[in-house]
Amino acid sequence: MGTTSAQLPRTRGATPPLLRAGHLGPSVAVTSVVALLALGEHLPAVRGVVVTTAVLAGQLTIGWGNDLVDAARDRQVGRLDKPLASGEVTAHAVRVSLIAAGLAGVVLSLLVGWRSAAVNLGLGVGSGHLYNLGLKSTSWSWVPYAVAFGTLPAVVTSADVPHHWPPLWEMAAAASLGVAAHFLNALPDFADDAATGVEGLPHLLGATLTRGTAIGLLVVASVVAALGPTGAPAAYVRVSLGAVALLSVAAATGRDKVPFGAAVAIALVDVLLLTVVSR
Repeated sequence: MGTTSAQLPRTRGATPPLLRAGHLGPSVAVTSVVALLALGEHLPAVRGVVVTTAVLAGQLTIGWGNDLVDAARDRQVGRLDKPLASGEVTAHAVRVSLIAAGLAGVVLSLLVGWRSAAVNLGLGVGSGHLYNLGLKSTSWSWVPYAVAFGTLPAVVTSADVPHHWPPLWEMAAAASLGVAAHFLNALPDFADDAATGVEGLPHLLGATLTRGTAIGLLVVASVVAALGPTGAPAAYVRVSLGAVALLSVAAATGRDKVPFGAAVAIALVDVLLLTVVSR
């Protein structure tokens, strides 16, 4: 589908097109989780900044890679919100940015140790690119999200001195949160994906089951993050679980934008439980 000058202004925001092509919002969201994990782990300030920036660089390469792979599909369905598809940015600029961010990510990751680098680059960034290059159109589309999110705590703990592996409950909660994010992220694009032949697990399940599964996974992540640490949960943890219960009811029974908003709220509670409260 072609674009016109009359259409383009409605799609442009304050964020530069090149950064929008890197999926800046999701990239910052994942990076923020890592920053909170680093704070909760009490990493030294410089080491925390380096590992957080390394993750940001890797996430940007995934975003740029996604738009490069999907450029033809995005043009086909008229995705004017995609800078590469709308012509606001060139493929060459995106490729150069991807390579530069990739090199920066490698260097920054190695600065905090090869273990953290292996987890971040091999499991996190690697999973994201495998998703872009084909897994997104299969019933295994959820696996990259489970692996990438599930190992985020390990990116941080492996950068600590002495390095250590995070508890399994923490990784399980993060993985559940990641798969839920995949399902929720897929819902708005069902029509466009159907038109371009993308059939990941959410598409195979259908919108209703996908939404319900995402809510269930978010609740599971909340419970695991709250009850995983040893000892009785603090009062504010119990309050958080109560809020999750109420939000899950709103997500399951609400109409219009209420279910999505409630699911996002549960995800925010999950992040706080996982990165701050549980520590």
